Amino acid sequence: MSVPEALTSQSAMTRALALIWDDDLEAPLAWRDGRPRSRRQYLADVQALAARLPDAGPMLNITADRYRFAVGLGAALQRGQPNLLPPNHTPDMVTRLRALFPGTYALTDQANADVALPLVRHAQDAAAISAVAAAPRIADDALAALVLTSGSTGAPVPHAKHWGLLVRNTRAGAQRLARHMGRDSLAGVTLVATVPAQHMYGFESTVLVALLGGAAFDAGRPFYPADIANALRRAPRPRMLVTTPFHLKMLLESGVQLPHIDLTVCATAPLAPQLAARAEAELGAPLMEIYGCTEAGQIASRRTTAGIEWQTYDGLRITGDGAESVVQGGHVPEPTVLADVLEVIAADRFRLLGRSNDLINIAGKRSSLGHLNHHLNTVPGVQDGAFWLPPEDSHGTGVVRLIAFVVAPGLSTQALHERVLSTLRERVDAAFLPRRIVAVAALPRETTTGKLPAAMFAAWVEHALAAAAAHPGARG
Repeated sequence: MSVPEALTSQSAMTRALALIWDDDLEAPLAWRDGRPRSRRQYLADVQALAARLPDAGPMLNITADRYRFAVGLGAALQRGQPNLLPPNHTPDMVTRLRALFPGTYALTDQANADVALPLVRHAQDAAAISAVAAAPRIADDALAALVLTSGSTGAPVPHAKHWGLLVRNTRAGAQRLARHMGRDSLAGVTLVATVPAQHMYGFESTVLVALLGGAAFDAGRPFYPADIANALRRAPRPRMLVTTPFHLKMLLESGVQLPHIDLTVCATAPLAPQLAARAEAELGAPLMEIYGCTEAGQIASRRTTAGIEWQTYDGLRITGDGAESVVQGGHVPEPTVLADVLEVIAADRFRLLGRSNDLINIAGKRSSLGHLNHHLNTVPGVQDGAFWLPPEDSHGTGVVRLIAFVVAPGLSTQALHERVLSTLRERVDAAFLPRRIVAVAALPRETTTGKLPAAMFAAWVEHALAAAAAHPGARG
């Protein structure tokens, strides 16, 4: 969808939907520093901020506090302005956004925010709540967010998210979360999240789930294991951890004593079943993985320890022949092609084989880097790992071979090689065994989501291989 289309294409309004779950406006929407913020207070803060916003948008919400981010979202919706959700907030990205959307302004809660856009700052004090009687209603077809992904040229590509579809997606997700917890709804559940509200997963699974599903979220975003444990400890039960495989692995490897919770939710990358089992044991709760994509939103879940099959959200149907899979129904009204390779078992069940853009072919055999990385990260002693396929054969053999970059500080070079190869021989074809195993101190993952962007990884690989060549016995 082009930028003008994303901003202007809306059908005639059919109905309006409430901004929040408003069964009980005195119930908490958020917890800040151990104190609740009621839904009524939220609506008052939204109303006060909306009155201070520029006449036109869109809004780039760079607010760090999750509660204030939600206030910004609500205020923009009341003013008919979409939220921009780009993959990052780098100066280059801001320049691109300014060119794409000339009216863009930024909302911040940081006194020293440095962004080349007109700034609106959150008020320090809470708004008066006496005038708030009910939640405002937002048009079903209102453009709520523009999720931007990098296209083939590197330019941001906007994906429009309208309010009605976000509401239906969130309600389906909330029902699935509640089902995994053995509850009828998420009312009274507290969320603690390691992912930012600005990322689509964090946006849907924390902010929207609280606004529309009855839960409440912790306003912070703890990163270090001790901070995560403390945030979980002070969160009222039933409580849920929303995280990524990267953050979860760091948490479990830290040795920090963890309180028992009621559900762990994971997404953004495949999760090793061994890690899922360990998380369930140490946190005393089931672990649920979410599958989704930018185009369709969240569409399926599974309990990782129960098997490899995914179950679609109610109302969704999957069709496909292995080369291309399509989802439709529920909150996905139009047939939408998925970027992943799926094995469709039934209309509501599938196996995830890998992303279509990470499929590789070696000696006439196919696999996906995601599948191989999954098995690499199950090797005992490996804290993190990723495969790299060189762009061409530098040894003149005619066959390109994989290189594995591995973080395993407790293993010697010999032990690392033996464990990786012995484990992988049992699980993958010999064609995909790594030609080299390079021990490194860390992989260049994004700290917010744990993802390993392809361009960033490719640039990093050059330096890591050069360092390994210069210091054969050292870790990069």
